[in-house]
Amino acid sequence: MVYRGLGFFPVPGLGLVLLCVVLGAIRSYALELNLTDSEKATCLYAKWQMNFKIRYETTSNYYKTVTIADNGTAAYNGSICGDDHSGPKIAVQFGSSFSWSVNFTKEMTTYSIDSILFSYNTNDSTTFPEAKDKGIVTVYEPVAIKIPLNNAFRCKSLSALKKNDVVQQYWDILVQAFVQNGTVSTKEFLCDKDKTSTTVAPVIHTTVPSPTVTPTPKGKPEVGTYSVNNGNGTCLLATMGLQLNITQDKAVSVININPNTTDFTGSCHPQTALLKLNSSNINYLDFGFAVKNENRFYLKEVNVSVNLGNGSVFSFVNSNLSYWDAPLGSSYMCNKEQTVSVSGTFQINTFNLRVQPFNVMEGKYSTAEECSADSDLNFLIPVAVGVALGFLIIVVFISYMIGRRKSRTGYQSV
Repeated sequence: MVYRGLGFFPVPGLGLVLLCVVLGAIRSYALELNLTDSEKATCLYAKWQMNFKIRYETTSNYYKTVTIADNGTAAYNGSICGDDHSGPKIAVQFGSSFSWSVNFTKEMTTYSIDSILFSYNTNDSTTFPEAKDKGIVTVYEPVAIKIPLNNAFRCKSLSALKKNDVVQQYWDILVQAFVQNGTVSTKEFLCDKDKTSTTVAPVIHTTVPSPTVTPTPKGKPEVGTYSVNNGNGTCLLATMGLQLNITQDKAVSVININPNTTDFTGSCHPQTALLKLNSSNINYLDFGFAVKNENRFYLKEVNVSVNLGNGSVFSFVNSNLSYWDAPLGSSYMCNKEQTVSVSGTFQINTFNLRVQPFNVMEGKYSTAEECSADSDLNFLIPVAVGVALGFLIIVVFISYMIGRRKSRTGYQSV
């Protein structure tokens, strides 16, 4: 990682002074902007941190998630103080593949952080290897935060904006547009989170597992039924209760998936299949299946992004799993509780699981291959019945022998 010092980027027509410090320790952009007008008076001041998580589909029909947090020297072409025709604007470019901007508007007694625009280019093969769809993707987010004039807006708490396949994270924000008399105001207008909570810095997760912490016990989740349809009918079936166990900063979050409030979709291909779940607090929970040796299927990938109760977003992907293995043309079933260990910080507990991602016929499950836990239980049942029958036969035999001996004794007496 390269650490850069102060950078100054002039924009024609403006006395633009920009201070940019890339803080590698938290892998994010820490930006400070002091924008001046033609008279060298400050017209807009901003200091903030941000990063971006982008999910995209690969040519292998799987999804990957990349985090844009340190992408080299930023340029600020297009940042303006505003005039009678347009309001102030902060514009930032990260190399040739990413651009970000925020617009401000003004009313009689207030000004607003109006909207945020973020664009990325999936033609960048370094950032988006094997991207299936190529081109520029733009995400527009209306914000409409109203702030009293001559007040600076402050929000230390983490804020997350999620739209389509992009999660934007912002924190440590201090901004004032329409600065009066060239002096940034000491009056601060706090965001709602800062009024009620403490600052929460985002956590950028890596693939290095940490020690697993036993989660607080929680009731079993409700079992839901999910399906994926293609042009020829149902191509994937899944029935399961899902419980997510997430460990972050030694705190454990246990989340039961409610199938009644969960949306689902997916895709089916000859060698791969995908089931995608999402809800109000789950940005996405993807299960990727694959065919191996041309005759068996298995769970290959889990990709997740969850909004936690403390305001942070947990994201993780593992594309090297090997669970739920069964022959093609059959389903996989495990009624007992089973744990899918995605990483040291993320596990999924499944209940009453049955899944068939390939060769679904007439929308129904095929014959199931049971997990070892269920198979052991099924094996014990006939063994127990056999032992009970054997014991009953012994008891009957002993009773018969005792009765026969008594009969002989009676005959001898006569």
